[in-house]
Amino acid sequence: MSVSEAPVGARPGPESWAQSWPRWAPSAAATWGALYATVQLTWAVTGTTVPWTPGTPYAPVAQLLLALLAVVAAAACLATARPLTRAGATAVTTVLAVAVPVFVAGMISLPLQFVTLVSGSGVESATGLAHVLLDTAGAGLLVLTAAGHRRRLRGRCVRCGQAHRGVGAGPLLHPDASTASRRTRVAVYALMCGIVPWAGVKTVWTLGGDALGVTAEEWDRANAAAPASARALASVGIDITVLAALLAIFLLLGLMHRWGMVFPRWTLFLSGRRVPRLLPLVPAWLTAASLSVYGIGLTVYAPLTAVGVLPAIEPSGGFTRAGLTWMIAFGGLAFAGLGLGLVVAARSYASRTHPVCAVAGERNRWTAAR
Repeated sequence: MSVSEAPVGARPGPESWAQSWPRWAPSAAATWGALYATVQLTWAVTGTTVPWTPGTPYAPVAQLLLALLAVVAAAACLATARPLTRAGATAVTTVLAVAVPVFVAGMISLPLQFVTLVSGSGVESATGLAHVLLDTAGAGLLVLTAAGHRRRLRGRCVRCGQAHRGVGAGPLLHPDASTASRRTRVAVYALMCGIVPWAGVKTVWTLGGDALGVTAEEWDRANAAAPASARALASVGIDITVLAALLAIFLLLGLMHRWGMVFPRWTLFLSGRRVPRLLPLVPAWLTAASLSVYGIGLTVYAPLTAVGVLPAIEPSGGFTRAGLTWMIAFGGLAFAGLGLGLVVAARSYASRTHPVCAVAGERNRWTAAR
């Protein structure tokens, strides 16, 4: 359902801090930019190691460029709240168009960091985790600021995106609970199937079977250094990464069905209350970007190594070269499927739950009645 199709049964609600984001997002993004630049400059000057990949740290020149980009982005964010000339608007749009992908790329390892922390493995690099969290916060604030800037340029209400008189303030109309379209559900379910080979192989190993030329004993030895929580789950046939993937599937289902918009009966005292739209959207968007990029990369890498275009990873842990190639391909299908599924489902959920200012909602009702 599009924004202009707010149902007659929608109810207005009081404005919250999340709904007033157009007022605080630019200044919050500017504050983040100053903090980010300070941290990057400090790391560069002191020679602090910040991992880019597990074996490659950020070069000082890269940290200085990131600091410079953060400062320029902060200035652009502050400018979005002021009247701009055509040249100024173009400059701000260009800066945000460059900054958003850069800082989104910096948060790609966020799901891996989350799984590592939840599994009890600890933090491999405090600076690496801090860098990912800073990039994540910046990406979110810059996206909000860019959305508001785009709506201002189009002459729309910054808060709800509709064309109506008056400022974007006062109560909002929230659409009634609805289910995603059949096309969306079919697409998401098809993408979810990508997890089956990867999760199936890992489950076979944890249950004591052999797969891809690797025995259960070899798999256990390869994971002997895993934390106690992961080993405890493996003892009952549950791989901790598969468990994390199942949580992503639960999120996918919530994004597509009515119980993701209104708390169902099994949530007890929350039953019947409207689900805050950012509650599922924030983890969905944060996870979708990184999983999609990582999964697509693995999916492309596996066949290229198989035909010799790219050098293959040396097998270890009982894997043969062919078995490792298949495992990389299965992982790519799983991560890409979950990531792209989250993109599709979150886009549908954002559209179906998008609130509009009461002024625009009343106008849409009147137009529909005519």
